[in-house]
Amino acid sequence: MVGGAPPLRWEDGVSTPAQGGDTRTRRRTRQGTLVTEALGATEEFQSAQEVFATLRADGHNIGLTTVYRHLTDLAERGAVDVLRSADGENWYRKCEADAHHHHLVCRICGKTVEIKSTTVERWTQKVADAEGFSDVSHTVEIFGHCGACSQ
Repeated sequence: MVGGAPPLRWEDGVSTPAQGGDTRTRRRTRQGTLVTEALGATEEFQSAQEVFATLRADGHNIGLTTVYRHLTDLAERGAVDVLRSADGENWYRKCEADAHHHHLVCRICGKTVEIKSTTVERWTQKVADAEGFSDVSHTVEIFGHCGACSQ
């Protein structure tokens, strides 16, 4: 999640600003609710194709383009975490933390741990200040092997 956006809550298939910010009303649709529920059903990151396949396997008539549209909207509003794989594919997961955070991701099983690090935040600001940048944001994803996969 990129810093600077207001924290968002995940409620009833729609994300809403928790503290001010964007208050535009978004129409709740059956398809949007299905996508939101599919993401909330697991703690793992999922690709749009996986969300689509799950919904189709459950008998829902939804198009892949619709899934992409809803995932993009949720990501833009900060309601989901997004990771970009080495091959450029986006992976989505219901955001558990309201505040800016980072991820530790297992390359083998996909286990993901949300981490908060003031060290990263201080370093980012120090580098930005040294280079004359302001209003900076960042994302940090750390990839490795979890304890279970390392054995």
